[in-house]
Amino acid sequence: MNKNLLLDTDIIVDVGRGHAGAIAQVSTMMTVGAVFISAVTEMELIVGCRNKAELQNLASLLERFTVVPLSPEITASAVKLLRTYRLSHGLLIADALIAATALVTKRILVSGNAKHFSMIKGLQFLAA
Repeated sequence: MNKNLLLDTDIIVDVGRGHAGAIAQVSTMMTVGAVFISAVTEMELIVGCRNKAELQNLASLLERFTVVPLSPEITASAVKLLRTYRLSHGLLIADALIAATALVTKRILVSGNAKHFSMIKGLQFLAA
């Protein structure tokens, strides 16, 4: 298993919901080394919290991951991706930023949403 992995938001959501398959997959990934998420994923997860208890549970969960902050290079890459894939494939801002994070940091994006990312040339992708 490669230790240079960036998890998409859907994987963390499944872990938070207690899905056994997602928990097992992420646990296996973490035995190899640090597992990364984009700052965008962190923000999406915070927005999904409905109350303080969920926010506290999320904070505990996120302690297990290394958050990759946005940078000017990631932003520029995301803009390029949007120019290329927004009209043809419906690429959204959050997905563009997450894909750009994987591209710029040379990490493999792990997601259950292959449809959101499969068209992006050069993106290393691992289906969850």
